[in-house]
Amino acid sequence: MEFLDGDYEYDYDYDKHNNGTNVSSEIIGQPVFTHKTTCLKDRLCVSLIVVNVLIFLLGFFGNALVIWISGFKMKKTVNTTWYLSLAVSDFVFCAFLPFSIVQMVMEEWIFGRFMCKFVPSLLFLNMFSSIFLLVIISVDRFVSVMFPVWAQNNRTIKMASFIVLLAWLLAIAMSVPSAIFREVGSHMGSTICYNNYTLHMNSHKIVAVSRFLVGFIVPFLIIIICYSIIILKLRNNRMTKNTKPFKVMTALVAAFFICWLPYHVFIVLELNNEVHDHNLLQSGLKIGASMAAANSFLNPVLYVFMGNDFKRKFKSSVLSKMENAMADEGRTISRYLSRSSSMDGRASTHI
Repeated sequence: MEFLDGDYEYDYDYDKHNNGTNVSSEIIGQPVFTHKTTCLKDRLCVSLIVVNVLIFLLGFFGNALVIWISGFKMKKTVNTTWYLSLAVSDFVFCAFLPFSIVQMVMEEWIFGRFMCKFVPSLLFLNMFSSIFLLVIISVDRFVSVMFPVWAQNNRTIKMASFIVLLAWLLAIAMSVPSAIFREVGSHMGSTICYNNYTLHMNSHKIVAVSRFLVGFIVPFLIIIICYSIIILKLRNNRMTKNTKPFKVMTALVAAFFICWLPYHVFIVLELNNEVHDHNLLQSGLKIGASMAAANSFLNPVLYVFMGNDFKRKFKSSVLSKMENAMADEGRTISRYLSRSSSMDGRASTHI
């Protein structure tokens, strides 16, 4: 996952040894070095290639299956709107993953300047759209539990589609810096796609910190607050004995946290690269980026296995299991909203 492996390798070395000059200046004249790939001789590199190929295969076909079922086989609901959008985000990510795999194998960028800017932007679009959608789903659960009457009357597919559109627009805006700062240049005899932050002071730090805050810290604080309040609200409610409405969402949030945390940690460490070991940062960024990519294939797996009891439904089809995983939440939330509305109605009658 070279697109998400940070800027240490492509910025720090150049700025230190070339005094901040644009790396593409090496294209002029004959290259001093002849590029030879060493990836296939490196155990870590080979392992990451195998992992990313598996992520591509599982994520591409798994998310395509989710899109097919939630988009064409299931009745359109608020819940299927959330999960369909999340699957589309992961599908796009996986569809462009081969570009990164080719770069890892060749240790060189061969797809030109436009794709150098376009492909990394799509990968960051996946990161932001995924976390924004998880926040939306968490807030949706919060509103359904805390304000059931309002949710019963206003929780519509049209509103859900509008909110999803806003989330995608915000994710696109947060992905723009990747397109702005990405450039193609030559280094050590090879063509590379790198982040050129040398023309804008503190731009590297601003981009890294903003991604960490907007794409990780703030969303998780919102998610944690929403779920904490929901748990407190429902701790004495019969619904707490039925964990179906929260199993899928909890698993999705946990998977996102585990997959993306190492990447963000090493990106922050990279800002002070002079005090950290070069090899540790390089390895950490590559492993962290691959873990982040794994999140895109985990989502459809969770849809399948987090529905009704897997052992009890082992003989049922994969399609049925996936449909149950997404439909269970809608049915249970609807029942809860109906009960809450009835209780509120009776209470108002007594008053």
